[in-house]
Amino acid sequence: MAVWSVSASEEDGRKGTLTGPLFEAPCALGRGGMVADSSKREGDGATPIGSYPFRYAFYRPDKVEEPLSMLPVKMLKPDFGWCDDTESPHYNKLVRLPFGPSHEKMWRDDDVYDLIVVIGHNDDPVVPGRGSAIFMHVARLGFTPTEGCVALKLDALKRFLRLVGPDDVLRLG
Repeated sequence: MAVWSVSASEEDGRKGTLTGPLFEAPCALGRGGMVADSSKREGDGATPIGSYPFRYAFYRPDKVEEPLSMLPVKMLKPDFGWCDDTESPHYNKLVRLPFGPSHEKMWRDDDVYDLIVVIGHNDDPVVPGRGSAIFMHVARLGFTPTEGCVALKLDALKRFLRLVGPDDVLRLG
């Protein structure tokens, strides 16, 4: 088991560095900086501090090749969404579209979700309102802040996926 750590920059808490075994890469963090896991709330834009398992990865097959990884890898489909409705029994879970309650579309027009790693934040058990869809994904130009995720350049995310193991842990903060 390896520990992958994200530390926020002292100059700008919305940017940081992901380090792990033989790996270091800059990353974008939430627009709300980092907050204690117990203070994380849906829509606050903050990256939750804590240690989390890696669940699996998604890739968008029309834009990127299937990544090599020891994590389970799944093909992203146009009808995939992620429920962010705190009143729904599907909160913080993958859903199929069309879907009535509030959700995020996973098949996006930008490149941000071309490659995604699902982080085990607030999923065992799910607590309504404590944050949903905390992923590692592709960073926007200039590493602009995320909605609470950790974002890396595409090539760094691909390299990370080649190195990460199924028992590894992500330590945020």
